Amino acid sequence: METQNQLDDNMVHNIFRGLGIALITPFKEDGSVDFEALQRLLDYQLKNGADFLCILATTSEMPTLTAEERQKIKDFIVDYVQGRVPILMGCGGYNTAAVVRELQEGDFRGVDGILSVCPYYNKPSQEGLYQHFKAIAAATKLPVVLYNVPGRTGVNLKAETTVRLARDCKNIVAIKEASGNLEQVDEIIKNKPKDFDVISGDDALTFPMVSCGAVGVISVIGNALPKEFSKMIRLQMRGEYDAARKIHHRFIDLFSLLFVDGNPAGVKAMLSEMNFISNVLRLPLVPMRIKNMQRMSEILKELKI
Repeated sequence: METQNQLDDNMVHNIFRGLGIALITPFKEDGSVDFEALQRLLDYQLKNGADFLCILATTSEMPTLTAEERQKIKDFIVDYVQGRVPILMGCGGYNTAAVVRELQEGDFRGVDGILSVCPYYNKPSQEGLYQHFKAIAAATKLPVVLYNVPGRTGVNLKAETTVRLARDCKNIVAIKEASGNLEQVDEIIKNKPKDFDVISGDDALTFPMVSCGAVGVISVIGNALPKEFSKMIRLQMRGEYDAARKIHHRFIDLFSLLFVDGNPAGVKAMLSEMNFISNVLRLPLVPMRIKNMQRMSEILKELKI
């Protein structure tokens, strides 16, 4: 199976378009990884419109996984998917040298690209962010997707820095934008090179972002509702905005509930309600509060899901 790290640098381009799933990690009641549930989820995604998978990132509860668990999960997904959709894998942190070393020495067999989050906690300057991502891009031949989520990291990758990286680093092919700032998204899309893409990192803003020129989403709610969410994106891509808007509006109440108790507590509660997984998270994350779970159950019934 040919992956992007086998391709010539000059051919690197963004293959992460449409509906990407920020894949959860299902756990058994004893807290161990539930690979049977993971296989069911993979089947569900592959049969219902997922265009690519984003693994071992925020929604996977990656910080709570051991190195051995991360390797087993990665190998399991790669071996099961067998190239049917591209795989984007999280690889980032606040220590540039450590991320570079992981990229140089880690096992990326079967992985088609890297999602790298802005350094968190230490709040680098824009120049520091530029140098960090430039070093990451130089450490791998894989396509790199930047991940800007200031609500989690405490620092915003500004539009001018994103565009600078896109112009200077040929294998930085896209950004997952989760700043919540549509003006910033517009500025990136206006000034970016033609071979660089913007991907929504916020389910609730996917409709307006795709309308502005984003090429898809890395979705949390897509874990539970891939068929419906992928339909919305495909309608937009065909210019059928009225039909797409109706789907967007159907899910507004779910969007507001999805993150009220943290991520992935909301989508795990939804998947548990749909009998896909056990509603188990690892500390410091805890399950969704009962009152919110009840409201989510009511909305799912109203939507006939």
